[in-house]
Amino acid sequence: MARQKLDKETKKALLNARGMIENIAEAGSNEAVTRQRIEKILETCTGFNVLKHITPEYAVHAVGDAEYCDLAIRLDENSTPEILVEIKRVTTDLSTKHLKQVASYAINKGCEWALLTNGREWRLYHISFDQPPQTTLVESWNILSDDLTVLADKFSLVCYKNLKRDSLKQLWIKSNILTNHNILKTILSENSISLIRRSLKRTKKGVAVSPEEVVGAIRRLLNESALSELENIKISLGGKKPKKRTASNRTKVKEENKQEPEIIDSKQEATNGK
Repeated sequence: MARQKLDKETKKALLNARGMIENIAEAGSNEAVTRQRIEKILETCTGFNVLKHITPEYAVHAVGDAEYCDLAIRLDENSTPEILVEIKRVTTDLSTKHLKQVASYAINKGCEWALLTNGREWRLYHISFDQPPQTTLVESWNILSDDLTVLADKFSLVCYKNLKRDSLKQLWIKSNILTNHNILKTILSENSISLIRRSLKRTKKGVAVSPEEVVGAIRRLLNESALSELENIKISLGGKKPKKRTASNRTKVKEENKQEPEIIDSKQEATNGK
């Protein structure tokens, strides 16, 4: 798939963002400096106005003393947060402990989206308010190693224009559709397997393969996680359709049916004889 060419302004903003993070990573800068650079990146790469849309040290009111999330992204100064952002020092690797922290902030504020970052890695999570609440990683990217076109796509997910269009809601709907379970279920449907068999037969000069052989080949392609998901999927391989009964076939069936009770009777007699 051909990648979309970046305009000069976007390319420049992404290269500057990468350069800023590279510099503070080499210097081993602290969390305060990391936060400053991330605010700048949100301004230049996602189109937010730092004064209007980004609130630092956003108070999260929980039981006991209030806690503070590093940043809250809002569409205007008076609106509720669209995304809560938790920032770690650029040299700190993101961990489960950090995820629990930002997820608890989002749950307490009733915010569906959380962004966890150290400047190098960026992880976007969705929080579903079930019982108990569920936190799901939806997207992730690395500002130092990912291609610029990839970075442009990822940052656009959380940009100001797309948040105004409620694009995160659509992203979550799409993420739910494109689950491992749904994709595997579609691939292993009877129609898909039939299509694969026909395509292979055309490609491989008329060599026919069975549905079971197709499923076995797909199974060999899957990693451990996908294989475990496969156990939850009911696979229908189809079967040969019963032949239409002709007059001669109906006669043959009747004759077979006449013989069948005799076999049953003989078994019953043997049983009775005992």
